[in-house]
Amino acid sequence: MRRERWKTLGVAVLSAALATAVTVPVSALATGAPDEQKTRTSARDAFRGQHPVVRTDKGLVRGEAAAMVTSFKGIPYAAPPVRDLRWRAPRPAQAWSGVRDATEFGGSCVQGTGWDPGYDKPTLTEDCLYLNVYRPSGSRSKNLPVFVWNHGGGNVGGAGRDTDPSKFVTRRDVVYVTINYRIGAMGWLDTPALEADNRDGSTGNFGLLDQQAALRWVERNIRSFGGDPNNVTLAGQSAGASNTVAQLASPGARGLFDRAALHSGGGNPARTLEAARTSGERFAAELGCAAPATQVACLRAASPAEVLAAQTTVRQSGPVAGTRVLPRDPVELMKARRLTDLPVIVGANSDESQQSVFGAYDYVGNPITPEMFDELLTTTYGEQADRVRAAYQVEDYFSPTVAWGDVQSDQRACRDQTLRDRLGADTTTYAYEFAEQDGPPFTSIWLLDTDYPFGATHVNELGYLWDYLGTSLPLSTDQLALSDQMISYWGEFARDGSPDPRYAPHWPRYRPQGRMLQFTAPTARVVTHAAIDAQHGCGLWDEVAPAP
Repeated sequence: MRRERWKTLGVAVLSAALATAVTVPVSALATGAPDEQKTRTSARDAFRGQHPVVRTDKGLVRGEAAAMVTSFKGIPYAAPPVRDLRWRAPRPAQAWSGVRDATEFGGSCVQGTGWDPGYDKPTLTEDCLYLNVYRPSGSRSKNLPVFVWNHGGGNVGGAGRDTDPSKFVTRRDVVYVTINYRIGAMGWLDTPALEADNRDGSTGNFGLLDQQAALRWVERNIRSFGGDPNNVTLAGQSAGASNTVAQLASPGARGLFDRAALHSGGGNPARTLEAARTSGERFAAELGCAAPATQVACLRAASPAEVLAAQTTVRQSGPVAGTRVLPRDPVELMKARRLTDLPVIVGANSDESQQSVFGAYDYVGNPITPEMFDELLTTTYGEQADRVRAAYQVEDYFSPTVAWGDVQSDQRACRDQTLRDRLGADTTTYAYEFAEQDGPPFTSIWLLDTDYPFGATHVNELGYLWDYLGTSLPLSTDQLALSDQMISYWGEFARDGSPDPRYAPHWPRYRPQGRMLQFTAPTARVVTHAAIDAQHGCGLWDEVAPAP
């Protein structure tokens, strides 16, 4: 069907060899030197025992089997990008002897602090190119669909460990892979001096290349975990969705996955090469590395803490178009109807911006006042401010902060409509809006115990598909029914590219100005493009702030 290179005899033999799974006796595990001839078993027995062992192309890994899910955590898919390998394309991981423990997560990539649990301190670990594999404990099936998750976090935060896919894995019989990739300046820095040092064209897109290295690891190894390397869905949320769109446009990712799911992202243009270079030079100067002749050595000599400090002043995030890794801006390819022929799920939440607006104002003790709201409208929309002001009367809202969140959410929702139309014009597309207003907000906000009315804000849909940041949301009975439906839709999409499970409303293919699903408890419903436009006032926003 695809990946013609897998049809060659040599690669077929290698693939079969790597697919062999083994279990290892406890005595052999203790010595780290298993007798492979005595311990090799059939694939149906590969996941028996509390600590199953599986062969990868670099060595044996020992995971952990729980009642429902068997996991293998912290598997290196590339060499640590440290010292001279900092700001270079990912290199192959080294092989190991014996059995590598895979019951703990690998380090998260360098990033600052945030309000999410586990991110109260900066992460200064550069040795971070690890992935995690989850599969159903009770299933002996082989060739299960594979779901690879690109985490969000604005391309400056987050990690694969943030997502616990257990309920999705067990209900839909899939193999689920979460990955780390370099973020912030470590993943996206571009300067002319770094370009000269990296003749392979990798500069500015190290994070994208990390993701491709992880996908190639899946291609080589996932059969050993019961997955089908020819049935891979690449999905992501927020920045992870934008990165997934970039992979659809990147020649290096071609053939590495079969379909894509985009949650709350993917419609904004990539950085231009000129803009990335300008920003990168400012970053290098902030770090004290302005001189071109010594810049690369100076950059690599800086500590992770120093890199983070410079990044606070000059942010570095996101793919760079006009490069060998990403020759064309994905948005331009969408407009030209040349982005992809792979099936795509694309959607967003009805109140996307309430989360970020709360974080920028109320969370830091500076809630928006009516006067601030008026000033924000004038500053942001200029001559069009009165039109927006008339449509969003501040006295109609819980607070001026919520009013500003609604302004930003509606503007974003109308841009998302444009993204759906662009994809639906020539791609098999399934569009959705998550609009469950009364559910618990995403985990970190829920733990803050605030009465701020977030609605269906950014990240909220994730808790209905899998658990986020290690916490299951306290869903109502109706919301659990909605969660079951959503898991069924995404599971069917991962199986064959058609999200049409039995006993759930039909999800129609989306075409421009067409029909889509809206998710509200207890069940999804089919709505029209016009209905979503009306709910978000897109007649206004398409004139005031059209999509790029």
